[in-house]
Amino acid sequence: MIFYDCSTAPSPRRARMFIAEKGLEIETREISMVKGEQLSPEFLAVNPGATIPVLVTDSGQMLNENIGIAAYLEAMCPEPPLMGATPDEKGAILNWNAISEFQGGHSIAEALRNGNPHMKGRALPGPNDFEQIPELAKRGMQRVHLYFDKLNSQLEGREFVASDTFSLADITSFVFVDFARVVKVRVEDTHPHLKRWYETIKARPSAQL
Repeated sequence: MIFYDCSTAPSPRRARMFIAEKGLEIETREISMVKGEQLSPEFLAVNPGATIPVLVTDSGQMLNENIGIAAYLEAMCPEPPLMGATPDEKGAILNWNAISEFQGGHSIAEALRNGNPHMKGRALPGPNDFEQIPELAKRGMQRVHLYFDKLNSQLEGREFVASDTFSLADITSFVFVDFARVVKVRVEDTHPHLKRWYETIKARPSAQL
């Protein structure tokens, strides 16, 4: 297998943490988004969608979505289970993974890509250029705060986001909560349950990668 990573971006970090929590060692190739290497002919030959992460399996299949990478690795290496061991756990974990992707990750991306002057003309990832929409940046910021509120409520009286054990939902939620710093949103004392959980996950070895 070959894992295409980018150390500065949130989406590859999700896959990187999942791989680490599984205890797997996979050949890794760093793609610098700062240098625009995701748009190079060499990388586009791997993933024409120009996004990272990418996992190329031993059979040559190209997986370029976190959920696909996680599902493949979970099936290949079931222990420890990060996507649930029971029907209830599997449903809850994927449910909260989706919440954190769409209400967390997408809102941060909406605010960053439409509000940062350095991303002018690059409002969406991928090979095509899109102009910024300032109104989306404002809406994105509102959505980020709502996501923090929602996650704080979910974590009241809970150690982990979706089940009794650490899971994919915690990885996805942690990465996006941490990445919210790029739009100047950080975990504060106003969200005590979120802050407790965030500090716990932050201390895990996989979160240092």
